[in-house]
Amino acid sequence: MKLSTIAAGLVGALLASASWCALAADNQAGTPLAPADAAGPWTLESDGRAICVVNLGKDKVGDAGLALRVPAACGDALPSGLVGWAPTADGMSLLGEGGQPSIAFNRWSNSLLVSHRSSGVDLQLRRGGPNS
Repeated sequence: MKLSTIAAGLVGALLASASWCALAADNQAGTPLAPADAAGPWTLESDGRAICVVNLGKDKVGDAGLALRVPAACGDALPSGLVGWAPTADGMSLLGEGGQPSIAFNRWSNSLLVSHRSSGVDLQLRRGGPNS
């Protein structure tokens, strides 16, 4: 076997390993979302399309969990009457009146939360605005 073929194989293996390590470092699946880490804008998406940008806060708002801002642009994509959010054992939930969980999102990574809907249309929250 030629030395160049062996070298190319080793370089490919190293690059693949580095890519996997970068993905593993961002993998936070199944862990709660810390309020200080989650604060800021998150783009709500469905079917590969950005719908709106919601803002998660780190400050408590009475019995409604932590601060949440949902713009009218979200329309019917999210349940109406959302007033806050709270970390859960494997991600977070958006809360309705009285702090009742309304929609749950599972944490897939530091920058991606996913809600599997019974309609079959999943919702994703991606960290940052649509142009981040």
